[in-house]
Amino acid sequence: MNRRYVLISPCRNEADFMRQTLDSVIAQSVRPTKWVIVDDGSTDATPKILAEYAAQHDWIEIVTRTDRGRRSVGPGVIEAFYAGYETIDPDAFDYLCKLDLDLRLPPRYFEGLMERMEADPRIATCSGKAYIEKDGGLVNERHGDEASIGASKFYRVSCFKEMGGFVREVMWDGIDCHRCRMNGRIACSWDDPELRFVHLRPMGSTQVSIYTGRMRHGYGQYFMGTGLLWMIATAIYRIPEKPYFVGGLCILWGWLKSAVQGKARYDDLEFRRFLRRYQWRALLLGKKRAIEEIYREKGLVG
Repeated sequence: MNRRYVLISPCRNEADFMRQTLDSVIAQSVRPTKWVIVDDGSTDATPKILAEYAAQHDWIEIVTRTDRGRRSVGPGVIEAFYAGYETIDPDAFDYLCKLDLDLRLPPRYFEGLMERMEADPRIATCSGKAYIEKDGGLVNERHGDEASIGASKFYRVSCFKEMGGFVREVMWDGIDCHRCRMNGRIACSWDDPELRFVHLRPMGSTQVSIYTGRMRHGYGQYFMGTGLLWMIATAIYRIPEKPYFVGGLCILWGWLKSAVQGKARYDDLEFRRFLRRYQWRALLLGKKRAIEEIYREKGLVG
């Protein structure tokens, strides 16, 4: 049983949150073999904090990138991830994880993920569920069970290489899960108490505003190849989430604006056809049955 895993964490100006992530990783029941943290041009106390932890733990390595003058989500985050990935030999590890530095993890988080992957070799990528703290309690960020969450993408190294890694664009964290299914693999997340982690920054927010984040998500869906009916359904589904009603409209507007402007889409026609077939099935049958049909076609279930 091999449990060699590497974490790669792109970060920029995370001084407000990162100690909680650092401390919760150090406290893991099975610690990572290596943790590469990529400082993507931070201008706050992030470099000082990273240096402090790296001096205490020889399995933590810091990669420093030049300040580009702003936080860059989507392609910028993945460029930073690859700045870390290029420093390792992936074949030296069984698993890898793209891990954000604004999370607080339960103590058996990575051990729990590896136990589940050992029990089911069909799983390519997985995660726990993200929660936010509110009024003294935890609120689920409502991610689907059919995807690993972008803040904590845990992969078999072999499957990560098989799918060609992450696309360097917004919606990289949706494209990868659909591509895993195209390859006859399972992508999933579990809402198990020992796998619930706290997301310290609201999902879909940016350094500008949460509205900008929602519009960016709409563009990302357009780039990935999502159809209009799916986007309308998504906007309706998001009505109960803050900012109420407006957040869903911002997502839909991001898609419509991208369509009107004729922006480029993901340059893989086979993938986009696969995605549209799944989305039509999900609209007609529900996500769970749509995923089950894909797995049945791929020979993953009887």
